[in-house]
Amino acid sequence: MGGMILRQVRDTAEDAEAVRELSSAARAESDGGPAAAAAPPWPAPLELARTRHLARTDPGGCWLAWTGGETVGVVLSLRREGLWMPSLFAVRPSARGKGVGRLLLERAAAHARGCLRGMVCSSSAPAAARRYRLAGFTLHPAMRLSGRVDRAGLTDPGDIPVHPGNATHLHLLDSVDRRLRGSAHGPDHELMLGHFEELLVADALAGSGYCYRDGGSVRLLAATSKRIAARLLREALARVPEGVEARVEHLTAEQEWALDVGLEVGLTPETGGFVGVRGMRPPSPYLPSGAFL
Repeated sequence: MGGMILRQVRDTAEDAEAVRELSSAARAESDGGPAAAAAPPWPAPLELARTRHLARTDPGGCWLAWTGGETVGVVLSLRREGLWMPSLFAVRPSARGKGVGRLLLERAAAHARGCLRGMVCSSSAPAAARRYRLAGFTLHPAMRLSGRVDRAGLTDPGDIPVHPGNATHLHLLDSVDRRLRGSAHGPDHELMLGHFEELLVADALAGSGYCYRDGGSVRLLAATSKRIAARLLREALARVPEGVEARVEHLTAEQEWALDVGLEVGLTPETGGFVGVRGMRPPSPYLPSGAFL
């Protein structure tokens, strides 16, 4: 593509806004090519903060493509303790089919050198699936659950205590992460704590786990057993405000425990997108965040 410039994403308000606008344009026509992460989009403040955060922590994995004075593509990716994760991959509809996505992913993949494992949440857009498959990811079809929570289905023995978490629990969170996916979220937890409504933590003799909830959305859940994971998911859904639609995303076939909880409380399952992994199995019990995996 003549006259195209690739440069690293900078930690500036201008670049963060350019990435947000570009991902929004790509989402609007996501059926035609590589799009941003699954709908619904992240709240704008988090989307802007995510871009600046990754520009600081992973400058080598975050690239913008420009041509004719316009941004035409972006990739954001991060690496944490040997795990590489594309967080956002978007190409403007007018620039698709011209090699922009391939060049962006090649640059981002250089940031993955030395990483034995990879994970990504992909939309169902054919071009996105193709690019991730060519990058060596095994694509696992994913489901999402949505709907109003049927409170009658929330009966739970409650024998595993769940309580609100905060920054004092970071060591516990990273320990659970390492057990499930071989790497901690590290600095990403600090950003999530500042932007998600609530962190729930379970820490008992039977094991431990955590869940981030934001409005009606379960944003990330990890636990050392399915029993603890199901307890955390029920608690998160019980805290969804009355009248607000609940949403749980990125369930693979490995996460039947989450599907069972969703069906018990009246949520509707639908297929949508993929969870891609390379050099590993999909973590379980685990519901990735999409933005921070």
